Amino acid sequence: MVNSTHPYPWDSIVILAAGKASRMGGKHKLLARFEGVPLVRRVAGIATASSASSVAIVIGHRSREIEQALFGLDVTTVFNPDYSQGLATSLIKGISCEIVRHACGAMILPADMPAVTTVDLNRLIEAFQTAGGRAIIRATGNGQRGNPVILPRALQGDVLRLKGDVGARDLIQQSGLQIVDVDIGEGAHLDVDTPEAVEAAGGALTT
Repeated sequence: MVNSTHPYPWDSIVILAAGKASRMGGKHKLLARFEGVPLVRRVAGIATASSASSVAIVIGHRSREIEQALFGLDVTTVFNPDYSQGLATSLIKGISCEIVRHACGAMILPADMPAVTTVDLNRLIEAFQTAGGRAIIRATGNGQRGNPVILPRALQGDVLRLKGDVGARDLIQQSGLQIVDVDIGEGAHLDVDTPEAVEAAGGALTT
């Protein structure tokens, strides 16, 4: 990772990896192997190779196995004991952890996105820097909004007030801040929520 010369870190990445993934039939999608690598490690490795100042990963369901899959990577794990209460709890845990809350922006990256690349993340970070850290940066593909997104520090308080199984979509639309869309192609939409989706994306479920 490359440290910025900005007085505060430009961008920290928050990887969301705490959910139970109830549609997976008992297997864990984040432990599915893509080219022999667990998906959660693949995504975390892509994040740590980016120009972000730091990477935090929020874990919950089967946290011990997720931590084992991440062994040796330069990431900070944040345990969310309330992960079963919805996505908002993981967003709050990630945004409020020490290495993230002092950054100018937080990139929110779901851990189940196998097609996102380091180049994609760096393009989003560059757009955030170009906007002076004051705009919301949103990945799109083929003109449709997707993930990841970068939330400026000005929205931290709004994130901390989220409740239930909601993400940042409504918050983004209602923020009044400039939204800059960056087209990263298929990677913005490809996530894996079912066993069929994992296999279609080239993954192999193990446990």
